[in-house]
Amino acid sequence: QVQLVESGGGLVQAGGSLRLSCAATRTIFGDNVMGWYRQAPGKQRELVATSTSQGSTNYADSVKGRFTISRDSTGNTVALQMIRLKPEDTAVYYCYVRQYGYTTGYWGQGTQVTVSS
Repeated sequence: QVQLVESGGGLVQAGGSLRLSCAATRTIFGDNVMGWYRQAPGKQRELVATSTSQGSTNYADSVKGRFTISRDSTGNTVALQMIRLKPEDTAVYYCYVRQYGYTTGYWGQGTQVTVSS
């Protein structure tokens, strides 16, 4: 069982920046993918960015050039640096990890990001 502890959400004005962080409570063994998803009110949860243990990253088109995902040297913490935030970025952001070979992964509890116009 892996628990993911998120931090860093909050309220920011449009154009501002926030940094989200997510730490796994135990070592994630083997090849895996960690990432961030978000869910706005009345909308489905959507992928924001992912980072594999091999170093590959992937971003939603809506955040390319504004968000950067990174992992620390242990591979057990993932961060999301968000700049030039827009009101449409407002959502609950969820951290996610899945080990390769497993069909399901683990989710964090979510952290609220609110961008005011």
